[in-house]
Amino acid sequence: MGDYLNGGNSGFAGIRNGIYVDKTELIAFINSTLGTNDKLTCVSRPRRFGKSFAAKMLCAYYDKGCDSRALFEGLAISKDASFEKYLNKYNVICFDVTWFISSVDDIKNTVRCLQDKIISELREAYPEAAKANTLPETLSLINKQTSEKFIIIIDEWDALFREAKNDRGVQEEYIRFLRGLFKNIGFTDKIIEAAYMTGILPIKKYGTQSAMTDFREYTMTQPEPLERFAGFTEQEVKKLCTDSQFDFESVQKWYDGYVLGNDTHVYSPESVIKAIRHKRIGNYWTQSETYESLRLYIELNEDGLKEAIIQMLGGAHIRIDVATFQNDMTTIKNKDDVLTLLVHLGYLAYNIEYRTVYIPNEEVREEFVRAVTAGKHTEIARLIRNSDYLLEATLNMDEEAVAAAIEEAHKASTAPTFYNSEQALRSVIRVAYISCVDEFFGISELPSGHGYADVVFFPKKMSAMPLLLIELKWNKTDNGAIRQIKNKDYPDILKDYGGDILLVGINYDAKSKRHSCKIEKYRNK
Repeated sequence: MGDYLNGGNSGFAGIRNGIYVDKTELIAFINSTLGTNDKLTCVSRPRRFGKSFAAKMLCAYYDKGCDSRALFEGLAISKDASFEKYLNKYNVICFDVTWFISSVDDIKNTVRCLQDKIISELREAYPEAAKANTLPETLSLINKQTSEKFIIIIDEWDALFREAKNDRGVQEEYIRFLRGLFKNIGFTDKIIEAAYMTGILPIKKYGTQSAMTDFREYTMTQPEPLERFAGFTEQEVKKLCTDSQFDFESVQKWYDGYVLGNDTHVYSPESVIKAIRHKRIGNYWTQSETYESLRLYIELNEDGLKEAIIQMLGGAHIRIDVATFQNDMTTIKNKDDVLTLLVHLGYLAYNIEYRTVYIPNEEVREEFVRAVTAGKHTEIARLIRNSDYLLEATLNMDEEAVAAAIEEAHKASTAPTFYNSEQALRSVIRVAYISCVDEFFGISELPSGHGYADVVFFPKKMSAMPLLLIELKWNKTDNGAIRQIKNKDYPDILKDYGGDILLVGINYDAKSKRHSCKIEKYRNK
C-alpha cells in the first residue's frame, strides 16, 4: 500500500464512520465509462461540496490492493449489475494537487515534485520501470511488461490555476503534463482505463477551445446527468434531518437555493452536516473561507457589476452569458465573467433554463452583505447601513420615514432602464430591507387563495419581531395596497402564525417618482 499507488480504503472507511449520505451510484456511472471514449471525467464543484469524498470513494472501490466489499455492503452500488465486475480490480493512482503545492518550497517545482514522488513509488512496485523519467513513460514501461492498466484519480486538479493564478509558466507546464497522460490517443487508450478529476474550476480554455478536449466535463453550469452528486439533494437532507431529529424546514429556509438540471435542489454538505451536528443553523460553509475572497471579485471594475450585485441582493435573477468565461481566475473580461466565476465558487447559483444567476440562499446572502459593507462599493454599503433605519421606522410604523427611505433606496439601487417596473420595485424592497436578514426569512410572492403577497418577512424562531407582509402598488395608492391585503385575505394564509403581523402598503407613482406608505397592525384571532 502506497501514498499514491493503491493507497487503500482508509479514507472512505473514515467517511462511512461519520454522518454519511450514499453517493455510490456515481460508481455505477463511472463503471459505464470504463474503456470507452467517455472514460475521462472531470467534475467541478465549489469547495466543501463533497469532491474529495467522491475521490476517496472511487479509490476504495477500484483499488486492487485492498478488499472494500464490506464498506460497500448495503449501499446503492452493491445492488448494481456492475458491482462485482470492477470491485478492487485496478491499479489506482490517486493524488491531491494541493498537497504537492504545500510540500514544495517554490510553487514552480510542483509538477516536478508530483512526478518524482509518484514515479518513485511506481519503481518500488515495478522495478522494470526504473529507466523512465516522466510519469507517462513510467506507466508505458509498466504496461509493456505487465499489460496492466491504471485508473487515475486527481483531487483538486485545478489548484495550480488558483494558487499560481498569475504564473502562466507553471500553468502551461502543468497542462503539458496532463496532456501527456490524457491527450496522447495511443497512450491513453492502451494504458488508462479511466480518469476522474475533481476541482472548483472547469478545465482551462484558450479562446473557445478546452485545454483537454477529451474530458467529459460536469460543472455548476452544465451538471447533467451528475447533478444529484453536486451536493446533498433535498430528499437526502430530509432523511438526515429525520434521522437526527432536526428541523428540516429551518435547514431548507437557510441553505436551499442551488437548483441544477431537472429541478434538482442541492445543498452544501458542509453546512448541512455541521448544522445537524451542532443542532443549530449557522453559516458553516461561508465560515470555511473569509469574505475577502468574495470581495476581491465583486470589487472588480466591470461595467454593470455593481448594479447586478444590488439587484441580486434584492432577490433578482440576472441574465448572463457563461460561455465567455475562460475557466481561470485572471482572464476576466466583463461582468458576465465575474458572475460566472462566482457560480463555480458557489457564491451564486445558475438557472440553466433561463441562463440567469442569483444569490442562492440566506447563508450566502449574509456573506455578500459582509463583503460589500467592508468593501469599496460605498453606495451599496450605505444602502445596507440605511436599511437598519428603514427597519426601525417600519417597526415604529413611521409611514413617512419608510416612504422616504424606500425612495432613497430606489434611486440608489435601480438602473435607469430597469426603474419603471414592478419587478424593480420588488427588488428594491428586498434590498431596502436587507437588515431583515438577521431576524427574518424573506419570501417574495407568497401565494394565497386569491393572489400573491409581494414580499413577506417571516421572523426566525425565537425572534420577537412581527411578521411583515408587504404589498406593492404601481401608480395607485398605499391605502389600495392595504385594501388588497385584506380583500385577498392574505393574513388568512398566515393564520397558524401566532404572533403580531404588520401590513405594509407601498405605492410608487411613476410620474412623480414618489413613494408613499401605509402601515397597519394585524393580529390573528
